[in-house]
Amino acid sequence: MKKRTKEILKRLDEAYGTEYICYLNHNTPWQLLIAVMLSAQCTDARVNIVTKDLFVKYDTLEKFAEADLEELEEDIRSTGFYHNKAKNIIACTRALLEKHNGEVPRSLEELTALAGVGRKTANVIRGNVYHDPSIVVDTHVKRISKRLGFTENDDPTKVEMDLMKVLPKDHWILYNIQIITFGRQICSARSPKCAECFLSDICTAADRSS
Repeated sequence: MKKRTKEILKRLDEAYGTEYICYLNHNTPWQLLIAVMLSAQCTDARVNIVTKDLFVKYDTLEKFAEADLEELEEDIRSTGFYHNKAKNIIACTRALLEKHNGEVPRSLEELTALAGVGRKTANVIRGNVYHDPSIVVDTHVKRISKRLGFTENDDPTKVEMDLMKVLPKDHWILYNIQIITFGRQICSARSPKCAECFLSDICTAADRSS
């Protein structure tokens, strides 16, 4: 298993490089936090369209914290689930100002205590802002990790724990970045391009084709 895992990671490195890339546009940690909250059940491309104007209109944490709920809902409507997202963004930014002096906290416990912030969002922040080894389990990572035989679980937290046992720490952040690209380009949910896949010979998916 270790030899196979090492080979998979080697091929991912060769195909996609080892640079840390964040697909959500932001200039500050708190902007990334809000962008990740908006990305739930929404594409990164759509979030980037919305935040382009959003971060101009609300250019400080204070403006988000003092935002009118209905107005903010309209501003983020196209990201979906905008009622909950707007409510959580206001509550979260208020907590950042009141409890954390306007700084985005580093620890998993403090991050997940914020409104609307689960393990996935917290790990994005920990990995991208603080470069702390963390595994982000999104739909691509969950689906492809099962296909590669790294996990048999569907629950994101259990998938995260399984991957922590299998992957070396220096690839915890990278794996998510690489798998997002791999999932978009080759191993899509509906019609994976197995014939073009550079992992096809060591993939464990039952439906893979040569």
